[in-house]
Amino acid sequence: MNQHIFTTIIPIFTIISLGWLARVRGFIPPEFSGPANRLVYYLAIPAMIFRSISKGSLTTQFNGAVIAITLASVLIVFTGAWVAGRIARIGPRRLGTFVQSAFHGNLGYIGLAVAYYHLGEEGLVRASIIAGFIMILQNFLAVFILQFHADDLSVSRRGMALKIMGNPVILSAVAGILFSLTGATLPIVIGRSLDILSGLALPTALLLIGASLSFDSVRLRIGSVLFASAMKLLILPGIGLLLYQLSGPLPQEYLPGLIMLASPTATISWVMAKEMNGDVEFSVAAISASTIFSAITFSLWLNMA
Repeated sequence: MNQHIFTTIIPIFTIISLGWLARVRGFIPPEFSGPANRLVYYLAIPAMIFRSISKGSLTTQFNGAVIAITLASVLIVFTGAWVAGRIARIGPRRLGTFVQSAFHGNLGYIGLAVAYYHLGEEGLVRASIIAGFIMILQNFLAVFILQFHADDLSVSRRGMALKIMGNPVILSAVAGILFSLTGATLPIVIGRSLDILSGLALPTALLLIGASLSFDSVRLRIGSVLFASAMKLLILPGIGLLLYQLSGPLPQEYLPGLIMLASPTATISWVMAKEMNGDVEFSVAAISASTIFSAITFSLWLNMA
């Protein structure tokens, strides 16, 4: 394995492991995880994304072809997972959660961490821009598939649409892009405040990911969980890498997109499954399994690219 890949992946998953150990030992109790997760999700990560994009140059770091291929890859796997789940006769309630687990990636907590530590500040800017577009698509598709297979179809479409567009990561990415287009520079006081808040994002997020892992739930649903994890960690980035290489962008341009595609199942998929009457236990198992296996698959894709 390339030494740079090794020194990227091992520290990230060491912190995730520490988060799991801290929860087991009682250092991260359930009553702490909820508020800490909201702090990271609504403040620290949006600050990091806005700060990184606002300092970048969209003329050199925005690549429409890479974004289009990345979104196309998500759509292909979404469709494939839905067809495969119906062929396998997965029950309706679990099917929506299974499909979501196969394409809905943890971009904010793990994908951006890998992009930053492997590619540096410029890679983080590219990854943040791509993440904004992917999040819009994958949240829309997740709401659609969960609602389509839910027993209760009373969920307000307008309310869910507002939730998608009100996603703090999406809003911060759009705000950063708009600010970057102005060519302005943030005042030093605001910039340094955002830098301090941004420093909280990745380490806290990785600890919380570790604290959320559940191994018991994986053992009870091993077959379908492994199937969903394979689609998320192997098939989705594999399709993306093939399309990138066929279309011609340079590795430094598409690698942030590949990292986003290779990210494990998003933790928010548990929240969405719970809110929309999906299979909550399956979502916990898929998140845990894909997060663990992604330590290996991230290394594979970074080495191949």
